[in-house]
Amino acid sequence: MKKKTYDEVMKESPVTYEIYANMIDDGNRYEISDGVLELMSPSPTFTHQSLSQELLFILNTSCRNEYIMISSPIDVILSDTEVRQPDLVMIHRSRISIISNRGINGAPDLVVEITSEHSRRRDKVKKRIIYANYKVPEYWIVDLTNFTLEQYVLDGDRYDLVEVYAGEETIHSKTVPCASFSMNEIVRSLPVPPEMLE
Repeated sequence: MKKKTYDEVMKESPVTYEIYANMIDDGNRYEISDGVLELMSPSPTFTHQSLSQELLFILNTSCRNEYIMISSPIDVILSDTEVRQPDLVMIHRSRISIISNRGINGAPDLVVEITSEHSRRRDKVKKRIIYANYKVPEYWIVDLTNFTLEQYVLDGDRYDLVEVYAGEETIHSKTVPCASFSMNEIVRSLPVPPEMLE
């Protein structure tokens, strides 16, 4: 298949994973939402990236024997016309068959989005509906404005907001029982305090 530019792909309807995977790399990151190519927000901030690394580190420390964890960019191919790039995904080792070189083929056990002012509505509304539709068992939204973690657990075909964690409250998950940490623990581990980066 001939590689296409962003403008050429935008004329396709619907955009499929194959079309997306054969785009000319223009240095931007994209997702496919219901067959429509979407340009992702501006590059993540330093705090976003360092928090993502610290979260990955702490989860790896306690969960690596049971789960495979990977941070963005990685394609989570929920269907041929729904491809997402969450900030972090966890897949139980019993489900290793959904992992391929091209990405994650199907719903991970846990998806984490680290939200900012640019992505808040998309993460809290649109992606919450999408991840529920594709049966992702648990969804965490980490909010950088107040360093909270919203924990959503799948109940049928929709998410229930189970808990909002902040400060020293220990985060627990029935989906990922090996996870146990607080938001303050993560924030204290950041290489540069967020208030120094205003």
